[in-house]
Amino acid sequence: MKFHLEKISDVFSELSSKREGLSTEEARSRLEKHGRNKLAEGKHVSLIARFFSQMTDPMVLVLLAAAAVSAATSIMAHESPADVCIILAVVILNAVLGVVQESKAEKAIEALKEMSSATSKVLRDGKITQIQSEELVPGDVVLLEAGDAVPADARIFECASLKLEEAALTGESVPSEKTSDALAADDGKDVPLGDRKNMVYMGSAVVYGRGRAVITNTGMDTEMGKIADAITKAEDGETPLQLKLASLSKILTFLVLGICVFIFAFSLIKEGNFELETVLNTFMLAVSLAVAAIPEGLVAVVTIVLSIGVTKMSKHNAIIRRLTAVETLGCTQIICSDKTGTLTQNKMTVVEYSGDDEVLLASSLALCSDAELGADGQAEGDPTQCAVVNYANKLGYPKYELNNQNPRIGEIPFDSMRKMMTTVHQASDGKVIQHTTGAPDVIISRCSFYYKAGQALPMTDEMRAYFLSENKRLAGKALRVLAASFRMYDRPPVSYDSEALENNLIFIGLVGMIDPVRPEVPAAIAECKSAGIRPIMITGDHKDTASAIAMQLGIITDPSQAITGAEINEMSDEELKQNIERYSVYARVQPEHKVRIVNAWRSKGCITAMTGDGVNDAPSIKSADIGIGMGITGTDVTKNVADMILADDNFATIVKAVGEGRRIYDNICKAINFLLSSNLSEVISIFIATVLGFTILRPIHILWINLITDSLPALALGMEPEEPGLMKRKPRDTKEGVFAHGAGISIFYQGIVVSALTLAAYFIGHFIESGEFIFTGFANGFSPDGMTMAFLTMSMAEIFHAYNMRSQRLSLLKLHTHNVFLFGAMIASLVLTSTVIYIPFLRNIFGFEFIDAGEYFTALALAFLIIPIVELVKFIRNLVEKKRVQS
Repeated sequence: MKFHLEKISDVFSELSSKREGLSTEEARSRLEKHGRNKLAEGKHVSLIARFFSQMTDPMVLVLLAAAAVSAATSIMAHESPADVCIILAVVILNAVLGVVQESKAEKAIEALKEMSSATSKVLRDGKITQIQSEELVPGDVVLLEAGDAVPADARIFECASLKLEEAALTGESVPSEKTSDALAADDGKDVPLGDRKNMVYMGSAVVYGRGRAVITNTGMDTEMGKIADAITKAEDGETPLQLKLASLSKILTFLVLGICVFIFAFSLIKEGNFELETVLNTFMLAVSLAVAAIPEGLVAVVTIVLSIGVTKMSKHNAIIRRLTAVETLGCTQIICSDKTGTLTQNKMTVVEYSGDDEVLLASSLALCSDAELGADGQAEGDPTQCAVVNYANKLGYPKYELNNQNPRIGEIPFDSMRKMMTTVHQASDGKVIQHTTGAPDVIISRCSFYYKAGQALPMTDEMRAYFLSENKRLAGKALRVLAASFRMYDRPPVSYDSEALENNLIFIGLVGMIDPVRPEVPAAIAECKSAGIRPIMITGDHKDTASAIAMQLGIITDPSQAITGAEINEMSDEELKQNIERYSVYARVQPEHKVRIVNAWRSKGCITAMTGDGVNDAPSIKSADIGIGMGITGTDVTKNVADMILADDNFATIVKAVGEGRRIYDNICKAINFLLSSNLSEVISIFIATVLGFTILRPIHILWINLITDSLPALALGMEPEEPGLMKRKPRDTKEGVFAHGAGISIFYQGIVVSALTLAAYFIGHFIESGEFIFTGFANGFSPDGMTMAFLTMSMAEIFHAYNMRSQRLSLLKLHTHNVFLFGAMIASLVLTSTVIYIPFLRNIFGFEFIDAGEYFTALALAFLIIPIVELVKFIRNLVEKKRVQS
């Protein structure tokens, strides 16, 4: 059936549905028949394909080449192919770890998609119910209002001023006006998609008005489904940090390969022997240097730390939709927040009124609202509208009785430009009454009369000034003020146009309502300021109301720090940029003001976050460095453009997310510092040993060490708790690299220290074995005892060094937190390292020598020295920094 050409009664008949919607049982049955309402996704890469994709890494190819050379050497020398087996085992294990890490990250993102999945309001069993959009079926009746994303293709059967943005399907940038009437095709031709005014399609968004529609097609049967094949490939975007690290890894790869070629050539010339066995052994030496230098797990560690951090943040009501947001959060300098529901509880309650007839005032406000009383006797819907419906109910005038006595026959929905809403009702006496409510200054300006003692009196300048002063009085108490007015007709209006209806009104009065401040927000505001972050309030409220609440929260200290949208209109973009730092409260703003505010702060070089919930907030959210959508009150359109969604709509959650973003970035930097300094120590040790003519460690030894340090301590550092004073630092500069604040120098000196300790262990082992410290007398270029002790020292020095990395600023003695993951990594590493030394089978494979307790603990003591050495450097650095600050 071409649903747009048929009468709505025929549409319901075809779909075996009705205006009251489907029953729960019928919907469940249809879901099994039609499947879930979602588009087909791209094919997932199989585990086998992922496994072999790990083998394409340049470093893995070098290892495989090393395995091949080692195999050839073993065959020629008639030796055990132990090296080959270990290299292949490490390659396979690294590939498995890579696949596991990819899978974990993918599962974390999938979980977040589930948490942020769209919902729809439908009629089930005749009642309004909110369900996952995926559960919609043909025949379901959906309720649509401004800000909703259309969940499936549907035929409209009821609408009021409904307009939709359909650019995704039609390319039309102008919103399309909708109707519930059946269409007629010209000359037997079908109506083009863009002209189907009584249909709504998946992928479009409601920008104005409201309506009801019956679902005609879901999932791949929708118009969007017809073009889904072109967009099924998932976007595998990488964060700037990941791109930097990938680039770093490539640079390191080429640099190390160059060094390897040099060492290969240097060793051959030094040996003066170009026989095949010598060439192969020299190649293995160069490979060991390459293995030592490349931090194979660097990018993988960053990815898994980010994904774990994002999952943790989601459990604390901050759903990250883009990984880039995690990095940017730690740099946030400005947080522009809506007031209602984010800084306050979003539970409006009328506490005061000004007018001659409270009953008329409450009834007018309740009728001119879309909120309805729920089963629990409390209104459901927009908080402001709920407040007035609850107010009328408290006075003994429940909304359902008012509706029965005064059925609505027309309306002009509220919009932020007019700041008004109008409904037209058929009164019980046969006349027609119009109720118009909205912003007091706007309503008062449209009124020609005011209501007193049961009659309409002409509005004088004196009375107008009085009502405006009453508005200011109520607003000065931090109350949100709403005005009500009415107008009488003998017959229904011909035109439901704002200019025709919203004039010559009769003013009834004002109500003041309060939305209590969230109790946790003042502390969050204080934490923001201590962290160098400036909180900004943006609201549609009156300037006086906004200022009073902002002062209560600690956002401003004086009303002069507030500005209105009207005042912003008087400024050019350049003037706004110059004056932007003077203000922390923006009142009576419109959507275009939010975009200008964001752009002005960003033009000052400030990383800016912006919250929003309505469809008109989408442009400003998209303009901000961090766009934050509201999970409870936010529209689907807003959530879709946001980088982060607040599941609880709470400002304090933003501050927690900023802290978590800082912690995650800190931990990634710690892991990078740790990995690079550890790998540098391996390079220096092998390079010095090569120049001096002995073998300190073999490729399989380095592989074993890297396997432990890459997969255990580095990930454990990613779990490190927040450092003391983290939220008292200034925001990080986005241009700051991973080697900022002396990190490059730290990596260099720490690598030298670990290398020195490892070489010391080798020489001590050689002395115990041969009784000599001099470089002559090395049996075949190496000392078995020295190599074993060097392996133990380097392995454990890197593990102990991970403890140094728990803080790059503070002494370990000043950290009052514990990292059980790092402790577990240390114990596991000690056990595994000791195992390959003391189990004969493994000791023979690795080419180690049995060492006694004295040698064992000497090697451990040398390894442990890395902690006091780094602690001493921290102490000296902090002392110098303290003197610099004092001077």
